[in-house]
Amino acid sequence: MGLLLYLTRLPSFLCRLPSRLRRKARRRRLGTMLLLALILLALLLPLIAIYKPPAFLIRYFQRRWPDVLWTVPTTQPVVALTIDDAPSEYTPGIAHLLEENAAHATFFVIGAQVQGRERTLQDLVTQGHELGNHAMHDEASARLGDGELEAQIQTVDKLIANAYAGAGAMLPRRYFRPGSGVFSKRMRALVKKLGFRIVLGSVYPHDAQVGYARVNAWHVLSGVKPGAIVVCHDRRGWTGEMLGIVLPELKRRGYRVVTVSELLRIGGVD
Repeated sequence: MGLLLYLTRLPSFLCRLPSRLRRKARRRRLGTMLLLALILLALLLPLIAIYKPPAFLIRYFQRRWPDVLWTVPTTQPVVALTIDDAPSEYTPGIAHLLEENAAHATFFVIGAQVQGRERTLQDLVTQGHELGNHAMHDEASARLGDGELEAQIQTVDKLIANAYAGAGAMLPRRYFRPGSGVFSKRMRALVKKLGFRIVLGSVYPHDAQVGYARVNAWHVLSGVKPGAIVVCHDRRGWTGEMLGIVLPELKRRGYRVVTVSELLRIGGVD
């Protein structure tokens, strides 16, 4: 009787078997896809954090290295604009855009680019902009020995002092931005000894590498908040196009765009 019952149920079991196998196969495929998605996310998260660091990461950096300036705490709608790799053939055009939008910036000077453009630096100072130190060459400052880095900083410091003297203006606080944005404990000690403060930033559109003005403008506009320090680059033709989008929009949102020194003054930060 038991065998007969089994035999009568066998056809229906065999009919259901393919569907069960298909369901198991689907579950395995879904599990595999989920695992691959998690692996991809784990690989992408560090890249996303580098391309567009979240606010909590910037706050951690500021707490971890308080002598390095990343952002300034303030509720006022104001941001500092910093422009690396100045001066260049594009600097006068950038200065014109800033003037049109009642904005000011801190230009970080590469010493090797100054010869023949001394007047450009003087004009920036006359127009109310600020000059910072970006060493002599476009290279990773962290790779330099103490003696070489100190010599480069002091050489650029003299070039900056000449620009202020030529413009009949007093030197502001002295800022240093390391090439490639990488610093070390050794560098921090050296820069402090020389009387400089390292300035990095909180909004970095990677415009030194990314040549798409609208993409870079989106990056800046989606990341700015009160007290932000925006890092852009001279010596690229697309920077002017990007600022032509960013500056009017910031103005429309009610933001003031100022130098690093002015942002520190507004934030009451020493």
